[in-house]
Amino acid sequence: MDMSKKERLIKRYSAKPFNMPNMPKGPGGPGRRGRQMGKGGKPKDTIAVIKRLFGYIANDKLKIVASFLCVIVTAISTLAGSYMLRPIINNYIIPGDVKGLFMALMLMAVIYLAGVASSYIQSKIMIGISQRALCRIREDLFFKMQKLPVRFFDTNTNGEIMSRFTNDVDTIGEMLNSTIISLFSGVITIVGTFSLMIYTNWMLAIITIVMIPVFIRVATFLAGKNRKNFSEQQKALGAVNGYIEETVSGQKVVKVFNHEKRAEEEFDILNEELCKRQTKAQFFGSMMGPVMGNLSQINYSLTALIGGLMCIVRGFDVGGLAVFVNYSRQFSRPINELSMQVTNIFSALSGAERVFAIMDEKAESDIDDKPSIGEVFGKVELKNVSFGYNPDRMVLKNINLVAEKGKKVAFVGSTGAGKTTVTNLISRFYDIEEGEILFDGKDIKDYNKYSLRKNIAMVLQDTHLFTGTVMENIRYGRLEATDDEVIEAAKTASAHSFIMRLPDGYNTILE
Repeated sequence: MDMSKKERLIKRYSAKPFNMPNMPKGPGGPGRRGRQMGKGGKPKDTIAVIKRLFGYIANDKLKIVASFLCVIVTAISTLAGSYMLRPIINNYIIPGDVKGLFMALMLMAVIYLAGVASSYIQSKIMIGISQRALCRIREDLFFKMQKLPVRFFDTNTNGEIMSRFTNDVDTIGEMLNSTIISLFSGVITIVGTFSLMIYTNWMLAIITIVMIPVFIRVATFLAGKNRKNFSEQQKALGAVNGYIEETVSGQKVVKVFNHEKRAEEEFDILNEELCKRQTKAQFFGSMMGPVMGNLSQINYSLTALIGGLMCIVRGFDVGGLAVFVNYSRQFSRPINELSMQVTNIFSALSGAERVFAIMDEKAESDIDDKPSIGEVFGKVELKNVSFGYNPDRMVLKNINLVAEKGKKVAFVGSTGAGKTTVTNLISRFYDIEEGEILFDGKDIKDYNKYSLRKNIAMVLQDTHLFTGTVMENIRYGRLEATDDEVIEAAKTASAHSFIMRLPDGYNTILE
């Protein structure tokens, strides 16, 4: 397979950003082709996304403050526990004061236990905050989806929409749960550690000052690489997911046309590209720890070497050296973690931006803000109707049709001629560009869509059954219908006898 085919496949099946122009499918209908590669990575408006995201946790301000206080207590206990090494070595170990050593170790244990307790409380608080926020985000996202027009679902695949509920929401949850706290904790640890290093021995602290730009430069470089490679990995993953979704949903078509071999070849192309991107992303992602660890060891070795010489030549105490060496190790760890968290934050903010993109989609109009249609006798008329899924390409031009009450009318035409389009327009899934659609001589645009659709019985080509009983699925069209009315409807549709042959009849569970 040549490179151009691989690029076409990846572009075709990669998730596109929302608010794209609606692309036609086939001769005229709506479709999901023509997707553009989403850039991913860094969100377009970081500040706006952050403000909007934190609106979901604004009601938990006191708990957030309490969580940050717990982080401060944890950081202080860690730093204080480490500083205890100095008096333990100088005052108890070297002089051989066993009793004093025991008391000092007990005090150190109490300090560390306080840090563990505050860390536990902080984790419990943030988990509660993040889960409540995610619950509200999912609710808002789902409620907005119920208000979106059919056009939105025609131009975005199920996989793309589902990924907003799963992958993107999960990355937001991870950021709210741990990333923010890790950033705050990292900053406190860096500032506190460096302050105590200067207090312990300002001359040795100069070594760390020299190493700081190196740490930051390397961490920034690797974080940038990680962000870029992660974005490319997500694009490739989206392409694979999109192809799998389409192939699974169209498996009968694949088999009817003996398309298995070609499907395997195309999947291999996308899968190999994903493997390549994942390998590169994992490689640079796994480099962060070892590289920063080695830099930390260099800093540790220089500190130990020069500190040892100062103990011999300048009378620097051994306890102070032990504390300083310990701090030098602690100092590099949060820098490493912060660089990693930056990548996670950009990933989460990008996910939040995609979630908010759905929430910002224009809701379907005229749902219930116009008069109800009232009694419908059955005459349907199309007058000079013109319509196109894409404004530059009309599917219907000056169509005139009349279906009288009690008459049966059949639309016959080739694929893409507009048969399904006409039924979509009658139900106002789409609004026409020109002309009128009349019910009993009244323009359907003068009535709310809810009452209009309530008077239309549509039998779709692709049926969908919800998880539940047969009775519940039939009742879906009118939730207040009684059991007797449901059974009568099934008899009218000639489905009663077949339903009664099911294991539990109307109470058979459909999964």
